[in-house]
Amino acid sequence: MAYAIGLCVDEGYLVPALTTITSLADTLPPRERKDVAIRVLTLDMTRSHAETMADFVRQVGFGSFDLRWCTPSQAALMVDDSYISVTTYLRFHFTPHFVGREYLIYVDADTQALGDIAAPLDDLEPGRLGVVQDEFIPTVGVSEALPGLVEARPEFRGRTYYNAGMLWAPTRMLAEVRKGIEQAMKWGSSHIFHNDQDALNLWLLTTSAAQQVNGAFNQFELSRFLEFGDWVSRVVHRPASTTASAKLVHFVGPHKPWQASCPATEDVIRYRAHLTRTMRQVHRLGDLSIEVPEGRR
Repeated sequence: MAYAIGLCVDEGYLVPALTTITSLADTLPPRERKDVAIRVLTLDMTRSHAETMADFVRQVGFGSFDLRWCTPSQAALMVDDSYISVTTYLRFHFTPHFVGREYLIYVDADTQALGDIAAPLDDLEPGRLGVVQDEFIPTVGVSEALPGLVEARPEFRGRTYYNAGMLWAPTRMLAEVRKGIEQAMKWGSSHIFHNDQDALNLWLLTTSAAQQVNGAFNQFELSRFLEFGDWVSRVVHRPASTTASAKLVHFVGPHKPWQASCPATEDVIRYRAHLTRTMRQVHRLGDLSIEVPEGRR
């Protein structure tokens, strides 16, 4: 099954994106890795860093790489911007021609792959977008997500709310996704708080395009949050340490594993091992201008 892995990367997330690519490479045997394409959309990456990224992707064994500079839609609305940039909206700008494969798997750059993230493609129905239910906001109307929506549209209360950090899509439906989200951002702009994720959910609530994927393919790393309080135990109904069965761990929230201030949980330690290998490879390529970020995106 021909697929590409897509990432949206700005200068602040270059090293995390490369680390995610390292982890993705580790999940695939070399022969399979050569058949997988990496596709990157960026708003501000320098050309020298883009060249380094291309070299890096080839070095770790992926068979195809392409990068494109683009800008988000003018309708893109940033409300929750404490550690997120408008680059996050680029996930809706992949095109079939650019992807060049039958399927696109979109991956957030603050993730670590632990298993085969392409497995959900085996069950993906035509015209459906694979998405995972959000662990912090499982349903519409229970948090600050989509403010005011259930008051205006009570029929949406209790519907599934999805995380935008992993998406599985047939490339032939990418134009439909982009158009639908453009329309959702126009009629539902007053209900957006979590930026592109709320925009995605606005669209999915009005279509039958969502196909739920097992949570193991986008599982939140929770132990970091417990270092600052126990609220996560009241929200997520699974033990915080249970990422052993995860196919992909997602480091949501402001405490990122590449930051020295992030609590050194088991998953963070494992991530930092990938980070060390990644930086070693970057330096072998001769680009000493790339550094591990510490501040906000």
